[in-house]
Amino acid sequence: MQDRPVLSNEAPSANKPRTSRPRRRHRWRWIAAGALTLIVVAVAGTGLAVTLTPEPAPLALPKGAAAPAGPLDGTWQVTGGSVAGFRVRETVIGFSNDLTGRTSDVAGTLALTGTQVTRAVFRVNLDAIAVNGKTRQPQLVRSLAMATDPDATVTLTQPLPLSPAFSTGAVVSLTTPATLTLHGITRPVTVTLSAQRNGSAIEAAGSLPVSFQDFGIAGPAGYGAFGSLASNGTAEFLLVFRLS
Repeated sequence: MQDRPVLSNEAPSANKPRTSRPRRRHRWRWIAAGALTLIVVAVAGTGLAVTLTPEPAPLALPKGAAAPAGPLDGTWQVTGGSVAGFRVRETVIGFSNDLTGRTSDVAGTLALTGTQVTRAVFRVNLDAIAVNGKTRQPQLVRSLAMATDPDATVTLTQPLPLSPAFSTGAVVSLTTPATLTLHGITRPVTVTLSAQRNGSAIEAAGSLPVSFQDFGIAGPAGYGAFGSLASNGTAEFLLVFRLS
């Protein structure tokens, strides 16, 4: 018997399975495109979360101070309205923002004689610092060894002269040497601040740089290959003093 001739419009059976290969390639392209889209969305979402997180403004003197009232000489105590904290640059997947902590658990004194500050020291309770509204963050607790050294202390190391204009209510800008005790280590620092009289109170706002390496502070874990925290930061404060 003769073989049945293959009609011109009939494809050989050996060629039929080949039609599935383009479909498989098409399906993998869609999967790859979907995965790439998810990655782009995740990166964009992370970037927005980092860049759009509100950054508290640096601590500064309040505006609209009242006319000075009362004497200057004496010992002044830190009172309500005082705030201290830190600011560190944070980078996640190429997006940067300031990581900021704040606490009102601040104590301290300064002594004024004539036109100079003869003594000043203030303490910040690190355990009470809130970051994004949350206190006692585990990474912060471990990095600062709060279990053994819960306080940071700034101490003036020499008398600080004040401009005569300070007594009349003018804002004065000052730079002074001090020491910072943090993580159980004491180092010299330079404090930059501005101060003013506000009614019967004295207000001082300023900052000082902090190198983590100088104080043996290890960076927090958890950033991995996609993020980092700067190796230095800034301590900030707004102190309100009243005569004791």
